[in-house]
Amino acid sequence: MNIKLVDHIYFVGIGGIGMSALARYFNAKGKKVSGYDKTPSILTDELKSEGISLHFDENHIPNDIKNSNFQSVLIVYTPAVSKDSLQLQFFTSKKWNVLKRAEVLGLITENAYTIAVAGTHGKTTTTSILAHILNFSDIFCTAFLGGISSNYNTNLILSESGDIVVVEADEYDRSFLKLFPDISIITSLDADHLDVYEDVEDMKNTFKIFASNTKQNGLLLVNKSIDVDFEAPLDGSLMTYSSAVRADNIAFNLRIEDDSQYFDANFKEIMPGQVYEYELKDIQLQLPGKHNVENAIAAIVVASSMGAKPEKIKAAIKDFKGVKRRYDLHAKGKYVYIDDYAHHPEEIKATIEATKQLFPEKKITVVFQPHLYSRTRDFAAEFGDSLSLADEVLLLDIYPAREIPIQGVNSEMLLTKVANCEKSLLKKAELIEELTNPKRELLLTLGAGDIDQFVEPLKNYYINEMD
Repeated sequence: MNIKLVDHIYFVGIGGIGMSALARYFNAKGKKVSGYDKTPSILTDELKSEGISLHFDENHIPNDIKNSNFQSVLIVYTPAVSKDSLQLQFFTSKKWNVLKRAEVLGLITENAYTIAVAGTHGKTTTTSILAHILNFSDIFCTAFLGGISSNYNTNLILSESGDIVVVEADEYDRSFLKLFPDISIITSLDADHLDVYEDVEDMKNTFKIFASNTKQNGLLLVNKSIDVDFEAPLDGSLMTYSSAVRADNIAFNLRIEDDSQYFDANFKEIMPGQVYEYELKDIQLQLPGKHNVENAIAAIVVASSMGAKPEKIKAAIKDFKGVKRRYDLHAKGKYVYIDDYAHHPEEIKATIEATKQLFPEKKITVVFQPHLYSRTRDFAAEFGDSLSLADEVLLLDIYPAREIPIQGVNSEMLLTKVANCEKSLLKKAELIEELTNPKRELLLTLGAGDIDQFVEPLKNYYINEMD
């Protein structure tokens, strides 16, 4: 399909983080953009302010869509939208041009120099760091981010010059198989989305297919911790990176100084017919945790291979302010408040461990909103182990997202897996009162559902009440 021939693009599920980035992209390109979402949000408010028309009534199909020439309209939907969606049923029954978000992303990137970042964790931060280094180095790129960059206050970085695209490669629904990158990064591979994949082996095999889609002469960069035998692209390169074990590219001497994380790096730059080796000392990263250092070293390797100079790379990382809801430090002093998107056991573990490293003397209270019944069921024991690293755990009800309840799977069940700390269940209606009376010494809110609606009131309270 030739997107250039399309006049109007309508999004079913326009408020999602990936969908809204696409909507912004086409709006910036001069296309007419509109869409539907289930509920209003900060993102939908922003899209409206940018001139995009949207609504929240699933039974409503805008007249300018119904009365248009269907060949000039593209319908884009996200896998998060139910197959029973009245909107999808209408468009598919009328044989309109209907594509998944990943298919559209594939069309956008097919003629661009594409850098794709895959992984069950770390892809949003890695994508954001990489895009920031490139643009900081005047290697301008368009980037589709899975979160809101704190440097740019958007999930779309748009370049009017050059044809470099940096994109997250989403493993959910095997969406990343629609991409054929020039450079592929795989940050991590842990069991997840077992509603889509049969088992861990199925996930590993699918990641291998994604890796094999890297173009001839391309670069495949893989976290050394991943237990998969990937093959180098034809006539291309396969490299590894780590902050813990020997790899082609390593970060080492990790330490906390003046509330920032510092590390040194030995890394390789892959250029046509040449491999150059560099060492950078005293790289300052505002994000804590070994996992974020590894996200940074992956971005360093690729940015260097794209022509970014070491001194620019170092300055860009120091300037990188993070991604909203990825270890957002909202209050720091006697009382600390941090919010994070972590919703997988490994992410929760990494976030709590990073917090202990940064604030070793403080008692950590975690409020966690489990995301999906299936994920809670499949990883209940692992969630229990990770949450048990905290001093106090408060569990909200499971956020269902696209799922219907599963019998016997609930937060009460999950709470039984948490050990060696204070623990209790909490309703959303009780959350503000519970967390402000009394204030917690260090509060950490975690989850991928609608727990983010409490961030602003909690932030304001913890900032205004610091003493």
